[in-house]
Amino acid sequence: MPAASGHLRHRGVWKHETVPNDAVHGGSARFAARLVGTVAAPLDPAAADAPQVLSWPGRRLLVQRGDTELAVRDLDGDGTQVRFPAPWPRRYGSVAVSPAGDVAVFAGVHALRAVDATGAVRWEIRHGCWSAAVCTKAHVSFREYADDHHHGHADSGSAAFSSDGKLLWAHIRTYSGQDSEEEWLILDPADGTVLTRAATMTVGSGSFHFPHPDPAYMGLTVAEGEEDSPVLWGHWDGAKLTVQRFVEEVLLAVSPSGEHFLTTDTGQWDLYLHRAEDGMELRRLDAEGAVPPLSSEDDDRVRWDFEAAFPYDDTAVVGTEYYAQAPRHWLVDPRTMALRGRIAYPFPVSGSPRSAGQGAWYTVSRDQTALHLWHLPDGEQAS
Repeated sequence: MPAASGHLRHRGVWKHETVPNDAVHGGSARFAARLVGTVAAPLDPAAADAPQVLSWPGRRLLVQRGDTELAVRDLDGDGTQVRFPAPWPRRYGSVAVSPAGDVAVFAGVHALRAVDATGAVRWEIRHGCWSAAVCTKAHVSFREYADDHHHGHADSGSAAFSSDGKLLWAHIRTYSGQDSEEEWLILDPADGTVLTRAATMTVGSGSFHFPHPDPAYMGLTVAEGEEDSPVLWGHWDGAKLTVQRFVEEVLLAVSPSGEHFLTTDTGQWDLYLHRAEDGMELRRLDAEGAVPPLSSEDDDRVRWDFEAAFPYDDTAVVGTEYYAQAPRHWLVDPRTMALRGRIAYPFPVSGSPRSAGQGAWYTVSRDQTALHLWHLPDGEQAS
């Protein structure tokens, strides 16, 4: 685990370059969030995951995964909603949606399956099983393992479309002899052709992709456990896939311009600002020295959340105490990694802030029946 001083190991070198900040002086400032809109969750939360926003430059979709279907709603156009029949229940993996909203790729326990809104299969790629029981069978259909306990509690990979929708990045498990391995694939989403692949050298229980405005880049967090979970930062030039690895970090958000991305360590001590072009860490912000404790009697240290938003190039929205009845959200200036103050909402919010495209972030209601979109009034961003 990272030490209390904020030290972390980066590519074999110990670094501690925490930038002094004025958070102690500015942390008491309040910044009013303005409600852009509230969108009702299309599916019953009793049989569905919480709604989320997928965003690319100029395009935002509300996505909610249920056991029998996937609901996708256009947030920027006429509000068109599409429902994709799901090939297996939601506990059997994750799903990616194209920027156009016309294709869904279900990343399951044994396969990547691309379908259109009618449920017609465009293509399918079978891969090694994500079950912790190390199933070695090449199952052809979900029916073969639908009632198996281990498959129902398997680990999972993930997938995501590039910003232009022309590439699909996918984290899968495969086999080499008797050993299980994991790979990062780039595919042509039109027909599932694998364009390139790279070993991730991970043993993940789950993963999350983070698209970049430039379709040549993609971020991936692989959840391995508190000690080893890495961030993989990929660049594809059309011929070669280059992957940088940041150990003991979790990717939080990418800036609207794509110039930077934000991470935290697995101990949730610091925020790290990286330059996207080469992955270099530019500066960091220590939670313990920046965020005031909840109360003078609070002995528990402050921790950054594992989710955050980067709605403006000069302003990030980062949370603490996501689990609390009243979590706190903070404005951070990435240019100095200074905490500018706390966000004040017109009504109580729950959970962490999450990116909703340029100029906005979102929160989900505690009962998961609604999604709230927020922005800062003109003049409230960092200046």
